[in-house]
Amino acid sequence: MLLDIGPLRHNTAFRRLFASQFISGLGTMVSYVAVPWQLYELTHSNAQVGLLGLVQLVPVVLCGLLGGAVADRVDRKRLLIASEALMALCLAGLLANALAAAPSVLAIYALVAVLQGASGFHRPALEALTQKLARPEEFAAVAALSSVRGTVGMVAGPALAGLLLARWGAVGAYLFDFVTFLAALFFLARIPRAAIGTVGEPGERPHLLADLAEGLRFAWARPELMGTYIVDIVAMAFAFPVALFPAMAAADGRTESVGWLLSAMSVGALAIGLFSGWTGKVTRHGRAAVIAAAVWALGIVALGFAPSLMWGLACLAAAGAADMVSGVFRGTIWNQTIPNTLRGRLAGIEMISYLTGPLIGNTRAGFMADAWGVSPAIWIGGVICLVGVIATGFALPRFWAYRSSTAQATAADTVAA
Repeated sequence: MLLDIGPLRHNTAFRRLFASQFISGLGTMVSYVAVPWQLYELTHSNAQVGLLGLVQLVPVVLCGLLGGAVADRVDRKRLLIASEALMALCLAGLLANALAAAPSVLAIYALVAVLQGASGFHRPALEALTQKLARPEEFAAVAALSSVRGTVGMVAGPALAGLLLARWGAVGAYLFDFVTFLAALFFLARIPRAAIGTVGEPGERPHLLADLAEGLRFAWARPELMGTYIVDIVAMAFAFPVALFPAMAAADGRTESVGWLLSAMSVGALAIGLFSGWTGKVTRHGRAAVIAAAVWALGIVALGFAPSLMWGLACLAAAGAADMVSGVFRGTIWNQTIPNTLRGRLAGIEMISYLTGPLIGNTRAGFMADAWGVSPAIWIGGVICLVGVIATGFALPRFWAYRSSTAQATAADTVAA
């Protein structure tokens, strides 16, 4: 039951990669809270905060698709360093803007768009490099460590952001994130070149766009994959309430509440992750992913009617736990149905599926809140999400009926006997 930290003890290259991403991930979550908070402070408009999602949408789609294909072709360490360096420059820009006498809203939108574009190359490079640095016998431990790293960042980052924003405002939050990127670059630069190996010559591979098209055709032809993408997009597009957290914190009267609200979902996810052994016994992964997404929707509906901040935090924790369960089964389907030769390109498509939903969701929530109020924007979105994920299960019966490859093999053996 204890976390296996063997790769951190015995694998120097992975340890340095892990340290870099643990540090920068914590800083990224601080800025994830600080940017919408600063926008709300400057504009007092939920729609302006929600517009952040629309601004980030195009970079996510374009760079996510290209980033997955590029990561299969170039030196992953250099691509990761270049991506993190560009992200650090964006944070420096946000910091300079926050220090100005009259911070520019337009500058925030522009810098966030570039930051999101850089992440489209960063994530596929990170996943490809992680697989390269780890030995096959370490894959299970590496997956667990990476999950814990991300969840700890999602719990601690927003809470830390609340404290930094309450004390020093956006300046303190951006400065912290900028320093974490510098620390991450230090650890990345110290990854031994010998541990990375080489990539194939460009002439040995088809054109970049041909690589990309192959990945898209593979995903489109498999309803079980498309179902995982659609369920996640629907769940986030209609029931992602993060853009409304600044307004909810303002109504509560405490700046640090914005960090608590965002941390609540991650606390729920961490709790279910610590007690997730039962998920290994579930074989109907498609059905489980849909049901968990429906529970997420119900948690958001309850949030819309929460009578106090504490009840709201409880609803978010329950929703976060359900989202974690859905993510576990969606990830299992990906690993069981995608060959390793296409993993980088499909990772880019996956990134688009789990990032476009929240971006659209923040935009929707912001405009609906300005039109109808914060509470209706939350619970109406939750109801639409519930209907949407159930409809996806009916529309894609192969996704709903998907069972793990192990379970299918066992059933086939039983019939043959």
